[in-house]
Amino acid sequence: MTVCIENAQHPLIIDSGEHCSIVARNYLYHHFPNWEKQLLPRKEKSFKSASGKMKSIGTIMKEIIISHRKGNIRLNTEFVVLEDAHIQGILLGPDYQRMYGIDIYNSKNRHITIGKRKEKKLSLDIYQISTHEPLEKLLNEFREGQFSTTLTSKQKLSLLKMLRKNRPAFALVKNH
Repeated sequence: MTVCIENAQHPLIIDSGEHCSIVARNYLYHHFPNWEKQLLPRKEKSFKSASGKMKSIGTIMKEIIISHRKGNIRLNTEFVVLEDAHIQGILLGPDYQRMYGIDIYNSKNRHITIGKRKEKKLSLDIYQISTHEPLEKLLNEFREGQFSTTLTSKQKLSLLKMLRKNRPAFALVKNH
């Protein structure tokens, strides 16, 4: 699922397997230039996960914004920063799933709900919050652009995502 953190889109993985919410140092380095100034100490230096032992270098607080048709959902979340994790995005563990009442339903119509009170829970369709977009959809969005024939599909997709993320920086010609 895609969420907004500090005015940018980021992938969020909802994981019930870890005991806390985590983010990789490498991900912070690439997406949050001043993250080290926000790093808080953590007593436990080692971290056990399904893939083995990892080194924790501290914690960081981030406000996650989940877009919903009835209004944005804001989650203030503390993430354990792992030195050697290979996660592309941020991982919301069961600690904050319990705190905010997030439930995952794997029925015919897969969805998640957010909220502690049953009558106030907001539902999000899994397909509505999917982060996977076909290359053709992105290419259509920038159809007037010319791309080098030497670029691979993966390189084009990466470039297109960067262009979309920074779209406000470009002048657009409107056809009337």
